[in-house]
Amino acid sequence: MPALFIGHGSPMYAIEPNQYTQAWANLAKKIPKPTAILMISAHWLTRGIWITAMAQPKTIHDFGGFPQALFDIEYPAPGSPGLAQHIKGLLSPQFNDVTLEESEWGIDHGSWSILKYMYPQADIPVVQMSIDASLTPEQHVALGRKLQILRDENILIISSGNIVHNLQLIAWKNNTPTPAWANQFNDFFKTHLLNDDLGPLIDWQSAGPDAHLAIPSSEHYLPALYTFGLKKPSESASIFTNGIEMSSISMLSFVYGIPTTL
Repeated sequence: MPALFIGHGSPMYAIEPNQYTQAWANLAKKIPKPTAILMISAHWLTRGIWITAMAQPKTIHDFGGFPQALFDIEYPAPGSPGLAQHIKGLLSPQFNDVTLEESEWGIDHGSWSILKYMYPQADIPVVQMSIDASLTPEQHVALGRKLQILRDENILIISSGNIVHNLQLIAWKNNTPTPAWANQFNDFFKTHLLNDDLGPLIDWQSAGPDAHLAIPSSEHYLPALYTFGLKKPSESASIFTNGIEMSSISMLSFVYGIPTTL
């Protein structure tokens, strides 16, 4: 299976289809149907690593101030306690602070807002893994490497976040020009990604003021590091969506394992 990073953008995309949601749906048609899906979402940041392990994960509406239609969405995919246990085993002993979550969490909007377009039948088991905020960037990449074998077991792994994500600087008016820093960091990421020069992207904190404006907090950026770890040595990245929305949200998405272009 390929490994994906998807820029998920606004929760409103779940009820307002656009060119990005269509690209997600189109990409799913190019992929053999997975046995299960592992989601790594920016919206589940924890101390330690948590993995959903319930038979029927609930749909999490982890936002406020949006239309009722968004809260009404359900994504009733089954879970997979067996896959959750398997993932825990793959991470041991290098990552031993792993908890199987059986009741409190589920599938959050960083996951279901994508999956509802890719797999609208919700008939593929979904497991979600949290992002351990205590890990270093290099450890996030290393954790991704530990999960590489799942790709050979017909498990689709999707990391979900945004390369540029600054909610404080969002422009709500249409046709607001994109600020230079957002374009510059998005281009910086794209250039290094396509050149397979991942070091500067892993050490984004040393990338200057554009990076700090693009990533004022790291939770939406960190999912990309897992996809770096999932990359096999012979693979190159392909970008399948790109663009800056609302002046400060990057919709750049990339994939390892299948060739695709914008």
